[in-house]
Amino acid sequence: MATVKDKLIHNVVKEESLPQNKVTIVGVGAVGMACAISVLQKDLADELALVDVIEDKLKGEMMDLQHGSLFLRTPKIVSGKDYSVTANSKLVVVTAGARQQEGESRLNLVQRNVNIFKFIIPNIVKYSPNCTLLIVSNPVDILTYVAWKISGFPKNRVIGSGCNLDSARFRYLMGQKFGIHTQSCHGWVIGEHGDSSVPVWSGVNVAGVSLKTLHPDIGSDADKENWKEVHKQVVDSAYEVIKLKGYTSWAIGLSVADLSESILKNLRRVHPISTMVKGMYGVNNDVFLSVPCVLGNLGITDVVNMTLKADEEDRLRKSADTLWAIQKELQF
Repeated sequence: MATVKDKLIHNVVKEESLPQNKVTIVGVGAVGMACAISVLQKDLADELALVDVIEDKLKGEMMDLQHGSLFLRTPKIVSGKDYSVTANSKLVVVTAGARQQEGESRLNLVQRNVNIFKFIIPNIVKYSPNCTLLIVSNPVDILTYVAWKISGFPKNRVIGSGCNLDSARFRYLMGQKFGIHTQSCHGWVIGEHGDSSVPVWSGVNVAGVSLKTLHPDIGSDADKENWKEVHKQVVDSAYEVIKLKGYTSWAIGLSVADLSESILKNLRRVHPISTMVKGMYGVNNDVFLSVPCVLGNLGITDVVNMTLKADEEDRLRKSADTLWAIQKELQF
């Protein structure tokens, strides 16, 4: 007896093609789902896979996205606790991890996340050995190092979301001061994502006009306009958002989609993202920090050599030393 489908559709060829631009997101918390919706809205993937350990929430999030399929250009959205659902991913975004508890030391949080990564990363490698890994979980620079060590991937294919968001916040706050759009304000925040990040004041410009040339004291203690406050706001902004709404999500989700676009479309744009900086700026250990990187379908192919002031280099090296002090204590 012919079904309605048989009567409606005449099959010409059996389809068993693999996805070309599959994206997997590990972790369906607030950050993971902000990444998911941002990637979907940019039409970047021909398949999106979600993975988490909480099965009910995982299935609910998948269904909720599937019900919006009419408004999307991603034909397949899947989920599962089993990592086989991630097979043949081109890009895997890791947002899963433990949250810092009140009174918990940073080192203890890192070790808890290392233990989680010891399960996640080998499963990703098993099913998508040629993927690019984009680490978002915090502390992102250390966990990018951990993912690199566990995965055995070449360093170009293990990337931390790093200071892409810090730089976006910096440019937004610049734009607010000038009354112009964020995209027309140019400035780089490098180093560790978060507290010890380094603003490169010598490179801050609008339409190629260097603010340092207009105002030589910019960003320094002698600056009467107190531009240092802009970077302080960048550092404090995550804490403020967390205090107000409990977590950050939308901006990091949009930032991850921005990076995903450069990878999946091979755009070769330059982003301040976390990569191995051993041998750069006097760093002698296996540390991941954000520097301007060329990002495309092979991951990070090149690093732009910034001309840093002596104090900026010192701050970068201090960040590297702090991270290494934590990393060398980790148990793999």
